[in-house]
Amino acid sequence: MSDHQREIAGLAEEFERCRRILLALGDENRQHLILEMMRMNECGGVRVGAITEKTHLSRPAVSHHIQILKDAGLLKVRREGTKNYYYFDADAQAMDQLLQMLTHAKVIMEQLPDRSGNGR
Repeated sequence: MSDHQREIAGLAEEFERCRRILLALGDENRQHLILEMMRMNECGGVRVGAITEKTHLSRPAVSHHIQILKDAGLLKVRREGTKNYYYFDADAQAMDQLLQMLTHAKVIMEQLPDRSGNGR
């Protein structure tokens, strides 16, 4: 196996580890939900009801999308009695893995010969 093939195989493994966050970020409804949470500017977290008011989604749909974002490592929950507050995970390991994978992909792409014949 050549060095290039090993690099591509390594990138494929990194990509596989990032699938959950890529799927979470790839959905238009979750992108909208994330943007609305950012716009709310509530560092302590926001409740599902508040997110529902800012989106076109039903409360069950918001809860579903929040669960996917939590499973992807983007959101955490803080509980106060019976109330749940969702907030962005400042130590998001998933984001670090995604950035590493994208950087690695960029390095590999920069090493490829220009196949268009036009240069850069």
